[in-house]
Amino acid sequence: MPADAPDEATAVTLRPDDILVLRALGLGDALTGVAALRGIRRRYPDRRLVLAGPAATGRLLRGLGVVDEVLPLPGLVPLPEFPPGTVAVNLHGRGPTSHRLLQQARPERQIAFAALEAGHDGPHWRAAEHEVDRWCRLVRHAGADCTREDLRLRPRAAADGQRRDRSGPGPVLVHPGAASASRHWPVERWRRVAAALAAGGHRVLVTGSAAEAGLGEAVAGGVAGVEDHTGVHDVEELSALVRDAGLVLSGDTGVAHLATGWAVPSVVLFGPVPPARWGPAIDADLHTVLWHGDPDAGTWGDPHGDTLDPLLEKITVDEVLEAARTQLHTVPTPTPAPERIHREP
Repeated sequence: MPADAPDEATAVTLRPDDILVLRALGLGDALTGVAALRGIRRRYPDRRLVLAGPAATGRLLRGLGVVDEVLPLPGLVPLPEFPPGTVAVNLHGRGPTSHRLLQQARPERQIAFAALEAGHDGPHWRAAEHEVDRWCRLVRHAGADCTREDLRLRPRAAADGQRRDRSGPGPVLVHPGAASASRHWPVERWRRVAAALAAGGHRVLVTGSAAEAGLGEAVAGGVAGVEDHTGVHDVEELSALVRDAGLVLSGDTGVAHLATGWAVPSVVLFGPVPPARWGPAIDADLHTVLWHGDPDAGTWGDPHGDTLDPLLEKITVDEVLEAARTQLHTVPTPTPAPERIHREP
């Protein structure tokens, strides 16, 4: 199924005592919530865990065993009234809209950040917090056990073993798209990176949704050794591509979080969002983060803007190629994730 095909899923019938988790957001958001979802499962091991969110990402997490069922939800739309005993967990946001949406469905208990406007008491939201840590903190407040290590989609040792055992490097995935123009590194620069890596003997695959077909063609078209895979793969197939890749190159988007989960080397281009809030949270040796912002600035631009972010524009082709070649020729050695993501000079 193409990556942007309509979500096809049968709406699950909620049962008494279900744990319903609201996270009606995209792929990257779903993956940064994996650690919290695993914490919730530990807190309620004998109860069914239902994710309310987009069907495509829900199917991926269900197939990986992170959740049991999916209630397809395209966004913040009304929910069916909950059966008795339902615990609702708001991993969507700070409220009040998402809080009220869950309250209207009448859960027995709601786990969420404090929102005075919705009349809900809970831990306070911290703006300057890594997304993974934020949601782990919320579920720990509810008695769950959760750490960054719960992001893993497979053990690090298994990922390292795959790289050691295969006869040659896996393909390099170039994912040039992002949800907003402010996070789109220039097409011509992606094209130069893809061409240089292909000329160096690497198989290069350009990935993206069918809606990004023009972008894929602009990056891959006419370049020997570069294959355009935009619109070819659904989310589950894309996840498998990342799992088996030698390297992933992308901006601050969902594919970068797949590389984190699968413990696959990556180079991630950031701007305007600081990597200390959304960057790779584990395996610092596997992931090179490029960012030219000042971590103490307080504000860095609009992640949803319609023009290229100045911080992202500062990243050069040579920087990306140097980081890519280093990752491709480095034998990974597990190291603890630092408290703060390294900022490129």
